[in-house]
Amino acid sequence: MPDFIDGSENVSVHGIFNWILLLAIFSVIVVIGNFIGYQHPISDSLVGMAILSLITLAGVWMERYLPFNISSIIYISVMGIVLAFPGMPTSEILLYYVSKVELLSIVTVFLAYVGIGMGKSWDEFKALGWRAIIITILVIASTYLGSAFVAHVILVMTGVPA
Repeated sequence: MPDFIDGSENVSVHGIFNWILLLAIFSVIVVIGNFIGYQHPISDSLVGMAILSLITLAGVWMERYLPFNISSIIYISVMGIVLAFPGMPTSEILLYYVSKVELLSIVTVFLAYVGIGMGKSWDEFKALGWRAIIITILVIASTYLGSAFVAHVILVMTGVPA
């Protein structure tokens, strides 16, 4: 099976088509999950995923073609924040449609995709050995506990009873 995303610095027409195809498949699965799990209208969820996909494509393009050594996730995040910032002409529409896409439905599809990717490189993962598994578990647990701690502190500081 060919790799959809090759990570090369130059994005060809073929590479862009693969990104669009991957995001379209991803979007359709997320929209179906949104409809089944959260009863969001398919049309609203589809528009929300189209907006998120366009921002993603723009961020990937910027990473490849702008002369700065910045990750696409930074471009995507900044674009999303700027477009959704109160007072921007895009804010109201963007927030309405993107709010129709539940985070859990996106994460579920994403993790399934990552799982498939891990399955393809299972031999490489096994070669890392038991130490990598322990480190992975510690990193995930630490991230969770750190997030829970920060959330607890913020809730206490804002007056929410713990």
